[in-house]
Amino acid sequence: MVLNWISKDGKLILGARIVRTFSYGFLSVVLAIYLSLLGFNEILIGVVLTATLVNGIIFNLVSSAYADKIGRKKFLILYAILMIVSAAIFFVTNNYVALIVAALVGTINVTGSEVGAFLSLEQAILPQTINDEKKRTSIFAIYNMVGTFAMSGGVLLSGLPHLMSLQFGLDKIEAIKVLFLAYAACALAVLAIYLVLSPKIETRDKKENIPTIRRNITPESRSIIAKMSSLFAVDSFAGGFVIQSIVSFWFYTKFGADLSTISYIFTAAGVLTALSYLLASKAASRIGLVNTMVWTHIPSNVFLILVAFAPTFPLAIGLYLARMSISQMDVPTRQSYLMAVVKENERVAAAGITNTSRNIAQAVSPSIAGAILGQILVAPFVIGGVLKLAYDVALFINFRKIKPPEEL
Repeated sequence: MVLNWISKDGKLILGARIVRTFSYGFLSVVLAIYLSLLGFNEILIGVVLTATLVNGIIFNLVSSAYADKIGRKKFLILYAILMIVSAAIFFVTNNYVALIVAALVGTINVTGSEVGAFLSLEQAILPQTINDEKKRTSIFAIYNMVGTFAMSGGVLLSGLPHLMSLQFGLDKIEAIKVLFLAYAACALAVLAIYLVLSPKIETRDKKENIPTIRRNITPESRSIIAKMSSLFAVDSFAGGFVIQSIVSFWFYTKFGADLSTISYIFTAAGVLTALSYLLASKAASRIGLVNTMVWTHIPSNVFLILVAFAPTFPLAIGLYLARMSISQMDVPTRQSYLMAVVKENERVAAAGITNTSRNIAQAVSPSIAGAILGQILVAPFVIGGVLKLAYDVALFINFRKIKPPEEL
C-alpha cells in the first residue's frame, strides 16, 4: 500500500496542506496586483503584505504557549475558521483599514511558501504520524512536495481573472474578487479535514511536562533554538524582499507581464521546487541535513542576485526558475533537523519559536521592498541574495558539528 508508513492522521494533514497551499498559490500572485488596481501605492501595498506576516507572528506565539495545553486540533480548527473570515472581508469590501484587519486576523499567505501557524502545529504533529523514525525527513519532504505542487496548481488558477476579463468583459477588480470566494471554499475544506483528526495528534506527554514560552525548555535545546531562531530570522528577513507577491509585482512592472504569463512562471517554479524536495531527502541521507541545507542554498542565492540584472524577460525567467529548482531544498531538511535535535515534548514550542522569529523578520522586509521598488528596481533581489548568502555561511559554522541521531 502506498505510504502505508504514514497514519490516517498524517494523510489528513497532507490533505489539509494540499488544499490550503492551493489557495495560497493563487492569492500570493494576485494580491499585490489587486491592491495596486484598487489605487494603493507601493508603500501601502507593502503594509498590507506585512500585516499578513504579522498574523503569523501572533498565531505562532499563541500556539507555542497554549496549543499543547488546550489542544492542537482546536487550534487548527480555529485558524481554519479565521481563513474563512479573512476571505469574506476581502470579498465584500475595498476599504483599506478593513483589508489590513483581514490580513491581521486571517491566515492569508503571500510569500509563496507557508510561514503561518498551521506550519508550526503540523510540523510538530508529523513525526508522530510515522511508524519509523528514519522516515522523518521523508515525511517532511512529502509534506513540502505535495504542498508545493498544490501551490503551483493554485498559481495557475491566478490567470483566471485575466481570462474572465477577456472572455466576459469583467472589470479586473471584480474578476480577481472571484478568487477570494475560491479561497473561502478552500478554507471550508480545510476546516472539514481538521474536524476528523483523531486525539493521536496531541502530545503524548503529561500537560504539566509541556514546555511553553513561559517555561524553560532544557538548556541544550534552548541553546539550539536560540541560535537557529537568530539565523532563521536573517534568512526570512532576506526572503521577505523576494516573496512571491513582490516578485509577481516586479515581473508585472519591469516587463509588463500579464497575470496569465506570471501564473505560468510560478507554476513552473513550483513544479521544480516540489521535485527538489525529494532530491533533498536523498541528498540528506548521503551528505547530512546541514550540508544539504547549506550547499544547495548558496548557488540558489547567486541566481537570485543575477535575476535582478537580467536584461530580457526570457533570461529573467530562466534565472528565476534555476533559482527555484534548488532554493527550497533546505526546507524539509531544516524542519527535520529541528525536530530531531529537540525532545518530543519541546517540538511545538521549538517550531513555534523558530517560525515566530522567521515571521517577525519577514514581516519587516516587504514594506521596505515596497518602498524601494519604485526607486531601485533591482534592490530587493540584491539585498535578499546577499543576506541569504551570509545566513548560509553562519548556519554551516554553527551547526556542522551538531548531528541528528541518525547521523551520529
